[in-house]
Amino acid sequence: LVSKILGSFWSELYSYEMFSVFDAALRVGMALRKMGAMAKPDCIITCDGKNLTIKTESTLKTTQFCCNLGEKFEETTADGRKTQTVCNFTDGVLVQHQEWDGKESTITRKLEDGKLVVVCTINDVTCTRIYEKV
Repeated sequence: LVSKILGSFWSELYSYEMFSVFDAALRVGMALRKMGAMAKPDCIITCDGKNLTIKTESTLKTTQFCCNLGEKFEETTADGRKTQTVCNFTDGVLVQHQEWDGKESTITRKLEDGKLVVVCTINDVTCTRIYEKV
């Protein structure tokens, strides 16, 4: 039931671990990594039937993608990568799997104690972000 993680999440109590290391693993340049580490994005998740929308807003940049659950689509990420992405909802977790240039990363989103926990993984590097629900 994807409806459990729908809503707006704010970054006032935003925390992140390993963000810069994760971005380095993605090969994001140093200047963009520093700006990204300072950003405190808000996350809005909506779903209309199978059509999922995830919008991430900050003072630096806003990104958004829409997709049908279970169907591959082309995503342009905040750092400019063009990925083949598929999103699925399994066991209360929204799983976003990205592939590009022979590489892969996975982003999971789930609610824990009313907070949105976002875990980003590439290779053996994991970054965790925590958002408060509005």
